Amino acid sequence: MEFDTYQELSSRTANSDEKGRDLLANFALGLAGEAGEVADLIKKYRFHGHELKQEDLIKELGDVLWYASLIAQLAAISFNEVAESNIAKLMTRYPDGFNSADSIKRVDVHE
Repeated sequence: MEFDTYQELSSRTANSDEKGRDLLANFALGLAGEAGEVADLIKKYRFHGHELKQEDLIKELGDVLWYASLIAQLAAISFNEVAESNIAKLMTRYPDGFNSADSIKRVDVHE
């Protein structure tokens, strides 16, 4: 599925009772909460001996995607553009794939 198609289809389930800053705050807080749920699944897997269930991870990552998509849409940003921009940044930062040296001396950060 294309990101813009996802963005269009998923936006129909957004809360339409809120507007502007309230809507942005709702989406940002929701994104943080869902990212926390992903982290909690991994924490329980790593430190508590739980099984890491793929279906639970898919569900929570989907919720993260949903909120990120809505934030982009609220800012009139195509989700395809977000994905393409992120890949371009990563290609600049790590042209040969990740390595520690490039991570320490990032070419995209000027100090």
